[in-house]
Amino acid sequence: MPLDLTENEIQRYSRNILLPEIGGTGQARLRASSVLIIGAGGLGSPVACYLAAAGVGRIGIIDHDRVELSNLQRQILHTTDRVGMSKAASARQTLEALNPEIRIETHETRLTADNAADLVARYDLVCDGCDNFKTRYLVNAACVEHHKTLVSAAVLRFDGQLSTFRPHLGGPCYECLFPRAGEGGGSPSCGDAGIFGAVTGVLGTLQATEALKELLNLGESLSGRLLLWDALATRFTTITIPRDPDCPACGGQDRHD
Repeated sequence: MPLDLTENEIQRYSRNILLPEIGGTGQARLRASSVLIIGAGGLGSPVACYLAAAGVGRIGIIDHDRVELSNLQRQILHTTDRVGMSKAASARQTLEALNPEIRIETHETRLTADNAADLVARYDLVCDGCDNFKTRYLVNAACVEHHKTLVSAAVLRFDGQLSTFRPHLGGPCYECLFPRAGEGGGSPSCGDAGIFGAVTGVLGTLQATEALKELLNLGESLSGRLLLWDALATRFTTITIPRDPDCPACGGQDRHD
């Protein structure tokens, strides 16, 4: 991994580099890293902005939707003049303006069983900000298969949750926490139940923080724990997630070094 940073990079990332835990070596590691973001919506927006600003060298964004006026209350990647534009294309425009030093890859398609594994395999880490269980299970299965760390967040109304899944390093996977029996449980979407826009900003920023920690091997991982946030009570709660030895997704997976 080349450690030399350009003068522009040193100036752009100087506040990162000043941190002893990161320094020039850590910044070069971020430049050599890649992240796939599932969804350019309420969660994907702050995740993408902060990963791009931090200098993650290659960021992939998959989203098949187009920008709608109702998105702009929380999806800060997009602007009023881009209503009707592909969300992936809008995200690219914003991120390239924010940081032209990095590479943005867009995938204007729906994530399916046919393409999930191939897309996930191309990146070092995955951030999932989708809004349905079917896609979350697809992402989880692909991450388990390819030994990729998954940072997953979800929001609804005034609440949010966040965790990191690393079954290849001995932790639980998403399906350990939410078995597929609940896939058809009818959890309402933000379009049905509403979402307080700033909640997506808080959870997405936390999601970006955990992703950067994983890429840099900093601090304590959120693997094996679920972070819950109640915005109305201004209360964070953390609960332990046990690994399910009989999990159909990761139960038979050996630790991958």
